[in-house]
Parts: sequence; structure tokens; C-alpha cells
Amino acid sequence: MFTNHLKKIGLEKAYDYIEKNPEQNIPKLMEWVDRFAGNGEDSFPAQRNAIRKVVNDPESNWYQLIMRVVKETDKEVLKTIFTNFFINGNLIGWKTQEEYRKRYHCNIPWAILLDPTSACNLHCKGCWAAEYGNQLNLTFDEIDDIIAQGKEMGVYTYIYTGGEPLVRKRDLIALCNKHSDCVFLSFTNATLIDETFVKEMLRVKNFIPAISVEGNRESHDARRGEGSFDRVVHAMNLLKENRLPFGISCCYTSENLSVISSDEFYDQMIEWGASFIWNFHYMPVGNDAVPELLPSPRQREFMYHQLRKFRQTKSIFAIDFQNDGEYVGGCIAGGRRYLHINANGDADPCVFIHYSNCNIREHTLLECLQSPLFMAYHDGQPFNQNQLRPCPMLENPEKLREMVKQTDAVSTDLESREDVDHLCSKCESYAKNWIPTAEKLWKLSPKSCRNTDKIAK
Repeated sequence: MFTNHLKKIGLEKAYDYIEKNPEQNIPKLMEWVDRFAGNGEDSFPAQRNAIRKVVNDPESNWYQLIMRVVKETDKEVLKTIFTNFFINGNLIGWKTQEEYRKRYHCNIPWAILLDPTSACNLHCKGCWAAEYGNQLNLTFDEIDDIIAQGKEMGVYTYIYTGGEPLVRKRDLIALCNKHSDCVFLSFTNATLIDETFVKEMLRVKNFIPAISVEGNRESHDARRGEGSFDRVVHAMNLLKENRLPFGISCCYTSENLSVISSDEFYDQMIEWGASFIWNFHYMPVGNDAVPELLPSPRQREFMYHQLRKFRQTKSIFAIDFQNDGEYVGGCIAGGRRYLHINANGDADPCVFIHYSNCNIREHTLLECLQSPLFMAYHDGQPFNQNQLRPCPMLENPEKLREMVKQTDAVSTDLESREDVDHLCSKCESYAKNWIPTAEKLWKLSPKSCRNTDKIAK
């Protein structure tokens, strides 16, 4: 630990040179990162090589993204995010996570998703979170304890969902302040971001909003309410003016996919100042879900190709929660890379799969990861050798149905409990229809040539 501390001090000093001449000094920073990381298999050598290639290629859109982030972000905020996310959360944290995986023979997450509250000031069409109602909250002490337990396991990345997390923004800032070695990301509708909150973000330096946007004004307001688009744009202007990093979160559906996957929308996000976009496939979760919003196989395939094209041409980091399974070895839920804790304290394997055997108020975090449903995830992953069919619900509904029933897991949707048969039945035709396209794409992927039995659990 002392050696790591000294290395971090050296790395932070090296980082101070970046602002003076980023084009010249960012490659030098990578040299310090290499010294810090060492040469072990758990030091992410492939990822560091990829970054090194980018920072030495001024013509690359990724190079342009890095330079944009460095030049447009507050220096102290950027240094804190770099240290907490890349150094603590990956180079240091990953080694501890691996030790726990080997010692306890269960999944240990890289990130923990938390619902501070079920309350929300909007009621968006097709949103599963609204099903929870607005009466549930994790207390400050409960969230604080979850973070403390997580850090012992090497987890330094915490992601807030909801509900609308910023209903609890005072507590969230206090947690950022107390756990200054972590990075906190929050999915938010952004309507509660104001000048006061922006100043608090500048003070704590380790809070990043992922703002929900549904495309243009028409498609956004159609789902989230009239006038909400203008409020979101106002929030993004505040963040950009104050040199604070943020990203955008989009749920793609059969209705809005063409809008949020367009060149125009990606150029607009870059102009707004977003550094990343997190795309989520619509999930038919909840008794009031709208299966008609599920994208067709043709639409999903279009999204698959479009994002890969943008990754080569646009200066924004694009993630596709469903179509990027080939990069992460399939399903990452059940604690393999993340888990979800709702506002009632229930530990769900996934933010979209609301079944559980345990509650954080009655069990430790480690006990939750060793609970029957989480162990079923651990033992069953990957759920499909085709990593473009990763999910035990959406693409393999028979797997989720089996796990829930065999482990006696119960629905954690306290507003309107959903039977697992009801949930999985909504996915059966979708899963069947997606198979031909998924098989075609998987055969073309270089990942399919590897021995998927060796996927790290």
C-alpha cells in the first residue's frame, strides 16, 4: 500500500504537466501509468497498449476526444477522476477484486449500482423505475456502509440509479466528500441540476452525471414530458460552462432508435459537451411494460453497425449495454462486473432483473454475492456462447426463469410484483427472432474465434 501511495504521488505530479502542453505530455503520462501498473496480467496491458496507440495518433477521433476532455475539463476535477477511476478503480481495485474472487469463489463486482430513492419528479413512458413508487429510500448511513464494504473488496466505482437520484443530491454530495477516493456516476433526468449543485460538483470533484436524453425535442418530450428537453439542455450548458464532465444516457426503443442513432444526434451531443453516451436497449420490465417498444432485429442490427461506425469517426465514447456483450464476455450482472441494490435494500443481480434472495439491511455485501440467485449467475455465466445473446432475460428467458425458480428468489418490485413467467413470456418471441441475426453477426466477430469457455468469471 505504501508503494502504491508513492507511485500515485509520482503519477499525480506527472499529471500536472499535461495542462501546459497536453499534445506533448499525455504520451509521457502513459509512461508513468505503465510504471505504476507493472507487467502482470491484472494490469490491463492490452487496454494500455490501445490507449498508447491512440495518444500517439493525432488523426484519431479518440485522440480528439482525449484532447477535448483534457482541454475542456476543470484541471482538478480531471485529476481526481483520473486517479479515482483509472488508478483506484482499475489498477489498484482490480487486484483486490481478484483476490476476493479466488478466496470466496463468487462474483465480485467492478461497480455497484444503487438506488438512493424510488422517488422521481417525472413519470416517463416505459420506465420500470416508476413501478417502485416514491416511498422507498436508502439512508445516508446505509449507502455509506455499502460503499465502505465495497472498498474493502476493491470497488471504487459507484453508479446511482432510481428513481431520480438527485432528489437526494445533498446526501450524494456528502458521500462524494466522505469517499473522496471513489468516482460516482449518476443517471439523471438533469432537471434538478442548478447553479448551486454545479458548485458542489466542482468542490467534491468526483461526481459525473449521465443525463437521460431521448434524441431531439419532439422524441424527448414525448417520453419525458413537455418542456423537459429545454431543462436538460439548460443543465448541460451549466455543466459545460463550469468545465464539468458529463455524459448522456439513451434508452433505444422501436420508436426513437432512428433519431438517437443519427449522425446529427451524435454531432449534437459533442456540441453540447458530452464525453460519453451510454445506450440501453429497452427492457420490457414491469407489469405495465410496453413490449411494442422492443426494437426489431433489423433495428438492433442497425444499432450494432452504427455505433461501431461512430467509434471510428466521432469524438465521443459510445457504449451499447446490449450489443457490446462481445467485449465483456457476455452478461456482466450478478456481481460479475456489477450488481444492483434498490431503494428498499434488495440486492438484485441486474438493474433490469428485479428478483432477489437477500437484502443489504439483513446481509453483508459479500453474503449477498454468495446468495443462491447470485451464485446461479456465477455458475451459469456466460448464459450463451454467442456473446451477442448475453442476457438471461432478453435473449435467453428460459435461463432466468430456471434460476429464479430453482433459487426461490422473489420479486423485489414492491409496487407491483411481477411473476418471472410473466416477465420471461414477454421476451420469448423477441429472443427467437433475434437468433438468426445474432448468429450472423457473431460469425463475423473475431471474438467468436476464441475459446469462450475461458471467459473470466
